[in-house]
Amino acid sequence: MFDFDVGKLVVIGVVALVVIGPKDLPRVMRQVGGAMGKMRRMANEFQSQFMEAMREADVEDLKKDLDKAADAIKLDSAFDPLKDAHNDLVKSIEDQSSAVEALASVDAPAAPPESLDPAMDAAQGAAEPAPVEAAAPEPHAFEEATLEPPVPAPPAPEKVVAPETKAKALAPEAKA
Repeated sequence: MFDFDVGKLVVIGVVALVVIGPKDLPRVMRQVGGAMGKMRRMANEFQSQFMEAMREADVEDLKKDLDKAADAIKLDSAFDPLKDAHNDLVKSIEDQSSAVEALASVDAPAAPPESLDPAMDAAQGAAEPAPVEAAAPEPHAFEEATLEPPVPAPPAPEKVVAPETKAKALAPEAKA
């Protein structure tokens, strides 16, 4: 704030000593120190009140911004993940049951067609319906854990050559 160096302080001290006198100088210095302390406290209090007002203004601005953001994000319907999961499960079960019913109606054996002419039926007699081919038996399912891998065939034996034949075969090469 003020630019006081040692030289200026010495000059102020000498003038105060001459004007006030050595007898009253300690009392005056105490009063000046008290006034300076009061001014500092007032300045600190003003600064803290100013900072508090700034924080409150910032908080109110932040609160307004937050309220605006919350209004913009607000959903019209309630968010219930358990209800959504329940609805999905019910729908999949209904889809499966309708698929099973559709398959059952397709796999059901058809009733033999009735002839439109009863006289024809009497002439043929009680003809037996054509036999329905039996369904192919299901193949036996093997568990892979119980199956053992096939044992590999032993390697084919090499052609054994008698030692004298081997020596004869090598002899012409040695001569060459």
